[in-house]
Amino acid sequence: MGLFGHKPKPSPPPVVAPDSRSAPMAQPTTEPAFERPEPKGKNNYLVVVFDSCRYDTFMEAAPKFTQYLGEVERRWSYASWTAPSHYNLLTGLLPHHSPSHVYASEYYKRDFLHYNDRLGADGIEFKNMVPEMYLPTFLRRKMGFSTHAMVSLPVLNPKTCINRDFDSFELMKRHNDMRAMLPKLHFSTDRPSFHLLNVGETHYPYALPDEDPKMWPQISGVHGVFKHLDDFVVGGKLVEEAEEKFFDQEKLDRLRGRQLDAVRYLDGVMQELFDLVPKNTYVTVIADHGELFGEEGYFGHGPINHDKVYEVPFVEGKVR
Repeated sequence: MGLFGHKPKPSPPPVVAPDSRSAPMAQPTTEPAFERPEPKGKNNYLVVVFDSCRYDTFMEAAPKFTQYLGEVERRWSYASWTAPSHYNLLTGLLPHHSPSHVYASEYYKRDFLHYNDRLGADGIEFKNMVPEMYLPTFLRRKMGFSTHAMVSLPVLNPKTCINRDFDSFELMKRHNDMRAMLPKLHFSTDRPSFHLLNVGETHYPYALPDEDPKMWPQISGVHGVFKHLDDFVVGGKLVEEAEEKFFDQEKLDRLRGRQLDAVRYLDGVMQELFDLVPKNTYVTVIADHGELFGEEGYFGHGPINHDKVYEVPFVEGKVR
């Protein structure tokens, strides 16, 4: 039996090329035609991800316009770095409450019921996601939404598996310019839209769009990985400098201050976003994971098991 008790269908035999009994014929890569159903929801839905933003940083920054959506919750990411956490949220599971005495399957069922409010729909349950288990597929093929994504981090580029069942998917030219996304947001008059916005200002090096890259902070051992953030593929090597210790707490404190400044800046961009979106738009603002600024000898995120790398802000609500 397969997942959810369904017996998986046997795989079809490979198509054999006419002149060979061993080489399978290449399969078509074009998307199968489908008829998008009439829309079953009333709300446009936006998920805005402040990449790497810690919960306590977000709260200290006190973003007043973003908090217009509702009360900010302390939640927990399912993963400690960008790619897997975005894949998980695109299964429909946003950062969780870490509840005790609850089976995971029951939590998923309850959590997914919130999509009725988010989408302005009725009768949505976790089982509606089966078998694809992918939110863009569900929205596009079952709910009649148009689906769009704009991402800032190259690990989410359009060539990755994240880009599935999106009508449009764009890697932004710069990793730290949410404001450049706003003119690209389009909302149909005949069906609701879903937009995923991955925002990079809160990601290392916590730089605002008008800052000269020459002024970005240099951290030994990690900066090389990110020096090509604006390229299509992340390049560079880890370079350890023996004369400089990796963890300089004064420098790491300044980096956390830069993330604070980034949240405050993005709050102004969020105000512009709220003014832009049409009536009946629901917005969820989260982080995909947190960040370490020297706590217990850690910096950054990824191969780190620490509360602060999973602790994220969560706030959502209907704009109007």
